[in-house]
Amino acid sequence: MVDATTPPLPVAHEVLAAVLQVRAGSLQVLLWERALEPHAHRWSLPGGRLGAAEDVESSIKRQLAEKVDVRQLSHVEQLAVFSAPDRIPDERVVATAFLGLVPSDVDPGLPPDTRWHPLDALPPTAFDHQSIVHRARDRLRSKLSYTNIGFALAPPTFTISALRGLYSAALGYRVSATNLQRVLSRRGLLEPTGETAPPGRTGGRPAALFRFVERTMAVTDPFAVLRPPNQARGGVPS
Repeated sequence: MVDATTPPLPVAHEVLAAVLQVRAGSLQVLLWERALEPHAHRWSLPGGRLGAAEDVESSIKRQLAEKVDVRQLSHVEQLAVFSAPDRIPDERVVATAFLGLVPSDVDPGLPPDTRWHPLDALPPTAFDHQSIVHRARDRLRSKLSYTNIGFALAPPTFTISALRGLYSAALGYRVSATNLQRVLSRRGLLEPTGETAPPGRTGGRPAALFRFVERTMAVTDPFAVLRPPNQARGGVPS
């Protein structure tokens, strides 16, 4: 219950970004280590206070630029608003959070206090940032079902086997390359480039290269749901 005799705290507004990338076969998030209290030496999402003359989108792009080259982000979207009164100690701060994606073929330069961390082995995080990371992961997994957002994880061209690896890392379970190609091709999302990947060390037939037809986010099947293999054969909808 709110004490009516206590004057309300002034409300500040911050923007945060959960920037995700598939790296070394796992879905990872960009975090920076705090140097000052509160929560010194814990890991935080990039972002900061909303400027007086900014909207949230221009603010997050400005503040992300301090940690990573924003031109290397393939997709950015607003995720959710986090407004629990106690999310920041002794302050009233509302956060607008964003989801950002970096394709797997990019290795952005980072400042010394910033690193990539696997989502399944997060370090101690500041405030409610772990919850924001998990919300971003869940949003990505959901959108992999019914949109073409896989383009934002993938390089410009790829083999189906490589694409399967990206989807498997993002979804958290192994999917079938054959079923994935069938589903995405039926939706009109993939097209062959007419080229092949260089042969591997073991030789064999060169793998065909594909690309996404569009590299902007679009809903492609609003009722589709990707399920783990024990719920749907191959881990993709039929």
